[in-house]
Amino acid sequence: MIIGIGIDIVSVSRFEKWYDSPRIVKRFFHPEEYSTVIKMPKNTALQSLAARFAAKEAFVKALGTGFKGIALADICIHKNALGKPELLVYNSARDAFVKSGADYIHVSLSHEKEYATAFIILERHC
Repeated sequence: MIIGIGIDIVSVSRFEKWYDSPRIVKRFFHPEEYSTVIKMPKNTALQSLAARFAAKEAFVKALGTGFKGIALADICIHKNALGKPELLVYNSARDAFVKSGADYIHVSLSHEKEYATAFIILERHC
């Protein structure tokens, strides 16, 4: 059963200033995300930051809560062994996810030059 869906699109250029300020990146992204993105060439890193941020926005839209009470750094985009993106939730984001009644998060990310987008489906297996 689908509990919620969310979609978001962001401009990659929005993350130029963020990339140049590790303090901002560390504030809004999980430590795993920061350590992954910091190793990338700048253009790739900007696209990755944008797609990851879009996923965070799409996730809270799927929850129907917005970011109220949820820390951005508690939401993490992680790639599994096959390279498939997975959205992992910790602390405040985990609490909101559990409260939603969902038990699985589907995530799809995409980026192309100027824009990045994310689509999230929250599902409860019956």
